Amino acid sequence: MTDYQTPDRIIEERVTARVDAEELVVFLIGMRVNRPWKVHRWLPVARAMGRMLTELSAAPDMGLRHVESWFGRTSIMVQYWSSFEALEAYATSKSAEHVPAWRAFNSLVGSNGDVGIWHETYVVRPGTFECVYNNMPRFGLSRAFETVPAVGSYARAPTRLAQGGRRAA
Repeated sequence: MTDYQTPDRIIEERVTARVDAEELVVFLIGMRVNRPWKVHRWLPVARAMGRMLTELSAAPDMGLRHVESWFGRTSIMVQYWSSFEALEAYATSKSAEHVPAWRAFNSLVGSNGDVGIWHETYVVRPGTFECVYNNMPRFGLSRAFETVPAVGSYARAPTRLAQGGRRAA
């Protein structure tokens, strides 16, 4: 049997994600460096995100399941969370890294235009998503949850969507 769970190995077949959850949250977050010469403004923002990810990876019970990131003038990070409640609990916890980072951003940058920050939150329920990957390492939902062969009822987008990633009947 193929080992689909090895993180960085290219899987040379079509696979999908099996998500046994009543909901999941896709959280897009990032920053935009508007004034690159003001390193003293944007570097602390980037470092704060690193501290938050370190904290979250050390405590899987906080609800972050996986992260994918891309960097440029505008960065984007796709985070997969177990629930909106878990995401909100982290964002508002006074004992976690986010609240101090948010206060520091508002104190250092606020609305001066030097660094932009953004996020979008999507609550996803079964029957509202599907995915497929081919010649890829585990990625996205298949890395956040379980990777399975895209065969049988997982072979086509309409049946994957109807199942919402749940276990095939």
